[in-house]
Amino acid sequence: MVSKRFSVLLALVPCIPAFAEDTLGVREGLHFSLESRATNIDGSIPIYKNPKASIEDRVNDLLPRMTIQEKVSQIIQGDLNGWMNLNDPLDDTLTYNATGLVQMMAQKGGSIWAGYLTPYDKFVYGVTIGQKYLMENTTLGIPALIQSEGLHGFTNKGTTFPSPIGLASSFNTELVSQVANIIASEAEGLGINHIFAPVLDLSRELRWGRVEENFGEDPFLTGEIGNAYVTGLQSGRRRNASQTAIARVAATCKHFAAFGSPQGGLNIAQVSGGERELRTMFLRPFNRACVNSLAIMTAYSAYDGVPAIANSHLLTSILRKEWGYKYWVTTDAGSVDLLINQHGLCTTRECAAKIAIESGLQGEMGGGTYTYETLPAQVQAGTVDVKYIDTTVAAMLRTKFSLGLFENPYPYSDYLSTIRTPASRVVLAQAETESIVLLENHGNTLPLSKNIGSIALIGPQANRVSFGDYVFFNASLAGISPLDGFKQYITNNSLSTKINFAQGCELWSNDQSGFSEAVEAAKSSDVAVVMVGTWSLDQTLLWTPGTNATTGEHVDLSDLGLVGAQLALVQAVKAVGKPTVVVFVSGKPVAEPWIQANADAVIQQFYPGELGGVAIAEIIFGAVNPSGIFLSLSVHNSDVDSSPFPGKLSVSFPRSVGTTPVFYNYLKGSRPIDAGMILPNGTLKFGHQYVLDSPVPLWSFGHGLSYTTFSYSNLHLSPSTISTTQNFTVSVTVKNTGSVAGKEVVQVYMTDDVASVVTPNQQLIGFEKVNIPVGQSVTVSIPVSSSQLQVWSSSNAWAVEPGTFTIKVGTSDQTFATTKLTVQ
Repeated sequence: MVSKRFSVLLALVPCIPAFAEDTLGVREGLHFSLESRATNIDGSIPIYKNPKASIEDRVNDLLPRMTIQEKVSQIIQGDLNGWMNLNDPLDDTLTYNATGLVQMMAQKGGSIWAGYLTPYDKFVYGVTIGQKYLMENTTLGIPALIQSEGLHGFTNKGTTFPSPIGLASSFNTELVSQVANIIASEAEGLGINHIFAPVLDLSRELRWGRVEENFGEDPFLTGEIGNAYVTGLQSGRRRNASQTAIARVAATCKHFAAFGSPQGGLNIAQVSGGERELRTMFLRPFNRACVNSLAIMTAYSAYDGVPAIANSHLLTSILRKEWGYKYWVTTDAGSVDLLINQHGLCTTRECAAKIAIESGLQGEMGGGTYTYETLPAQVQAGTVDVKYIDTTVAAMLRTKFSLGLFENPYPYSDYLSTIRTPASRVVLAQAETESIVLLENHGNTLPLSKNIGSIALIGPQANRVSFGDYVFFNASLAGISPLDGFKQYITNNSLSTKINFAQGCELWSNDQSGFSEAVEAAKSSDVAVVMVGTWSLDQTLLWTPGTNATTGEHVDLSDLGLVGAQLALVQAVKAVGKPTVVVFVSGKPVAEPWIQANADAVIQQFYPGELGGVAIAEIIFGAVNPSGIFLSLSVHNSDVDSSPFPGKLSVSFPRSVGTTPVFYNYLKGSRPIDAGMILPNGTLKFGHQYVLDSPVPLWSFGHGLSYTTFSYSNLHLSPSTISTTQNFTVSVTVKNTGSVAGKEVVQVYMTDDVASVVTPNQQLIGFEKVNIPVGQSVTVSIPVSSSQLQVWSSSNAWAVEPGTFTIKVGTSDQTFATTKLTVQ
C-alpha cells in the first residue's frame, strides 16, 4: 500500500504501455506517436482540451486519438475497491494500492463504482487518487465517472428521504426537484458525478419486490415526477467547469424498459406485451424524463421475448434514432452474462459482448464476467465492427464533457458544508408530510385533540425506523421512530398526553404472545394507533443470507396481505372498543379489506425518511401547516389550523393479490364487475367478477382525504375545439368548503370517446397542487399538450385522431366535473 503522500509517487507510476507494432486504431495525422497523442503535430493544444470548444468538437477530436484498449476501458465499469481497501467501513487508513490503480484504469477506467460505506476523508482521498492518476499519469487524461446511488437520498451517508413511491404521492414536482437537488449537492462535493436514479418502471405488478422504488402506476405522473428528479439532480454546473457544461451530476433513468411488470411479479422474469403497450405505457415516462438525462440504464428482463440489452429496436431504433438520445447508456450489473445463463441467446462471452454492444450501443456494468474484455480481440478478428464501440465511447465522452469533468473532476475541499444541512432538513420535513396519505377517517377520528389523555401506540412498526431499500448499512440509526416522534411532539408542545406503547408482535412472526400487552394498552388509552406493514432492509442486510424482508430488490411476494400476526393484532386491538387508527408503513399497497371496513381511520405512510416518526405524530395531531413545515401548535379536532394531508395515492390498493392487476388506466372493457363477497357472518354471496371478491380497488390511484373539504365548479376548456396539433388549457374553480386551510391536488383525466384502437378507460393528463385558505376559491389552469391525446394507431404510428374526448376533474374513482373536448 502507498502512503498519503502520493503526488510524487503517482508521477513515478508508468503509463500503460502502448503496443509498438501498430497504432491500435488511432487515427494518424493528429500526433507524433501513441505516447504523444495529447498534442498535435503543429504543437497546438488539441480541441478536446479546450474548455471553450463545443462538446461535439471535443468528442470528435478525442475519440480518434484513443486506442482500442482505451476505448473498451471507457465502457466497462471499474471499482473504487480496486485500489482502495474498503472492506472495513470503520477503517480510515489513507493508503492505496498502486498496482491495482494502474490495472483498474487500464481495463475499467471509464466509470468507477464508489457506493461504499467508508469515512468521508478516506472516500475523498480514494477518488482524488483515481482522478489524479487519470488526469496526470495517462496519455490522454480522460477523467472517470464516479458513481453511487441516490434513489431516495444520497446513499453515502447523505440525507434519507421518503421512498420514491411516497415522493410521487406528494404530486409535487417542485418538491421532488428540491429533493434531487439536495442529493446532487451531497454527492457532488465528494467527487461523485453519476447517480443511479431515478427508477421509471411502472407499479403495475404489485407482487414485484421493487414497487417502492417506482413513482407509481401511471405513466404521466411517473414522467412528470421523473422529469422533476432529473432536472433537480442535473441543474447547475460543477465548480471550475467549462462554460459548455450543462449539468453537475448525471442522472441515470432506469430500467429501460418495461422492467417493473415481470410475469408472476418475479424479479427479472419476462415481461409480456406488444408494441402498443410498450409505447403507450412503459416508454412514455422515459420519453418525458430522460431525453435530457445524461445516462440511461437498461433492464435485466426480456420484453416480448427479446432481452432488453439485446433489443436493437428499443435501444437503437427508438432511443437513439427516433428520440435522438446521445448520452451514456449502461447495462445493469451482470446483465450481459444473462444472455448466456438466463436468456439463452449465447454460449460464449464473445457472443454476449457482440450482441450487447451492437444491439444496444451500451457499456457493461460490473457484477458479471466482464464480457466486453473480449471486444479488442473481436475487433482485430473482424467479428465486431469498431463503429459500434466508437459510437458507445462517444456517448460516454459526451456525458463527461457535459459534466465539465475534464476541467475539474475532483472532490471539493469543503465537501462537509453541503451534507446534511439545516436547509436540507426543511425540505426533508416537507417531503415527509406531503408523502403521507389519509385513506379513511370515519367520524372525524383524526386529528387527535391536544387534550387527549392517552394514546396506545401499538404494532411492530411503532418503535422501528423502516427505510426502503438502497440505503447503507445502519442508515436507520439516523432516523426517528414513530414512538420517539410522538414523545418528541408531546414534549415540544408541553402536552400531558401519555403514550402507552406495546409492540404486540413481530413483523415476521405468527407469535401472538404479545397481544395481551397490546390489548391492555388499548384498554387503558383513549385511542389506539396500530402501526403495521411491510419491511425492507439496507443494501448489506437485504443481500445477506438468513435475513428476511417483504420488499426490496429480489424480494417478491405471492400475497399482498399483512405477514404473520399483524392483521390479528389489529383485530384484537379494535375489539377493545376504542377508536382505532391503523397506519400502514410499507413499500407497496397492503391488501386488507377488513381494515378498510373496520378501522376508524387508515393512514398510508410509504417508507419514510429520517423524520418519518416525527411526521406521523404531527400528522395524527394535525399540526402541520400547508407548506409541510411543522408547527409548534396544540390543536383540537375543532380548531385545526390547517389540513396536513395533501398526499394522494400514486398506486391503487387491491382487495387481494388475486384481484391484481388493479391499475386504474386499464383498457376499455377490461374490468367487468359482478362482485361476490364473503359477508362478516361467513355467508357466501356469489358473483362472477369475481365469484367471491371484486376487481374494484380498496383505494384507487389519486385517492387521498383531507381534514378539510373542497368543491369544484366552472370547469371549462380553452379552446374547447382544437386541431390535432393544438394544445389546450383546463380551468376549474376549487373552493375550500371546510374549516381549515389545506392543499388540494387538482387532477385532470381524459377519455378518448371513440378511437381506431382500444384505449384506456381514462388517463391522467395534468395535475396541480394548490393551497386554499378557509372559505376561499382559486381558479386552477392546467395546460395540456395535444400529445397527451395520442394513440399508437393500427398503422403503428402516433396519431391524434379527430373526435370527442371526455375531460374530467376528480380522482381515478371519483368525478367532480366533466366537459367535452372536440378535435377536428
